[in-house]
Amino acid sequence: MTDRARAVERLCDKGVVAVVRASSSEQLMDVADALLGGGVECIEITMTTPNALEVISACRKSLGASALVGVGSVLSADVARQAVEAGAQFVVSPVFKVEVIDAAHAADLPCIPGAFTPTEICQASDAGADVVKVFPGGQFGPKYFKDVLAPMPHLKLSPTGGVNLDTAAAWIAAGAVTLGIGSSLVTKQSLAEGNFAEIRRLAGEYVRIVAEARAARAS
Repeated sequence: MTDRARAVERLCDKGVVAVVRASSSEQLMDVADALLGGGVECIEITMTTPNALEVISACRKSLGASALVGVGSVLSADVARQAVEAGAQFVVSPVFKVEVIDAAHAADLPCIPGAFTPTEICQASDAGADVVKVFPGGQFGPKYFKDVLAPMPHLKLSPTGGVNLDTAAAWIAAGAVTLGIGSSLVTKQSLAEGNFAEIRRLAGEYVRIVAEARAARAS
């Protein structure tokens, strides 16, 4: 199995990818420890984070093999390559650009581009997307996944936006292979208060909900 295939497997394993925008590398380390404590091992650090590349590098050195650290909000191949050099282990974009997919794959890493319409989603998948990030996912909700997957069941879809404790199970039931979860997991209030115990609690809740929804879908 290639490094890329192993990373995709890990991204889908627990079914939760934490999308994190922290104010500093020190804060992000505390967030990462809380996420890992709750069972969430995949962490996407967005390029909108201050000094994002330095933060990614610091996280990789600190967390080692315990976490899969990726980069989000990537809009160009150059940024993708810079993030990979900094240590990113997967690449996420809010849009579909072949150059970003190619840059990630050149490093044997997964790419999760963003798309919205069925045509965009199919084109991203055909271009080699390992998982397609349906963004903004909250516009139509889980039923949209059911509608898209009905004629194209081979697609691997992940929502970002519109995922919370109340909807997580429905997204899995609708066919999501993993969930991109941002502010409903790493909340602004928790970050402001330094309440990392709450982040750990929420991480555990999401992991439990996904596992139970997968079991129900399989039964």
